[in-house]
Amino acid sequence: MNEQVKQKVIRLLDQHQVGTLATIRNGKPFSRFMLFFHEDLTLYAATNKHTHKVEDIEENPNVHILVGLEGNGFSSSYCEIEAKATLEDSKELRSKFWNDQLKEWMSGPEDPNYLLLKMTPSIIRYFDQAGDGPEELTL
Repeated sequence: MNEQVKQKVIRLLDQHQVGTLATIRNGKPFSRFMLFFHEDLTLYAATNKHTHKVEDIEENPNVHILVGLEGNGFSSSYCEIEAKATLEDSKELRSKFWNDQLKEWMSGPEDPNYLLLKMTPSIIRYFDQAGDGPEELTL
């Protein structure tokens, strides 16, 4: 693995929490904005266990994530991430990744409907800016 590219990706994930998550629903891509957290290159996103995205992932765990380009035009960096998603209900991780911004959807880290999506990347494409070719990490 290219350590320099990995560090660029981690810096980007530290700076940009909002991105899109695409799942497959009825054989077609379905995207939505999500708040992402990460541990190294593994991404996590909070959700309610009764959402369509949970059903989508149970049926097909392949997801696509876009992170970056938050209002800085096309000259800022971003990542395209192909990953496998799993459902994570660990009390420890739910507490670790709890964020008060999530109160709009769940009451707190103990909410019985609070679930984490754990996304383990297989390929990360890092772009310094739109139009540049990607630097690629295969995991």
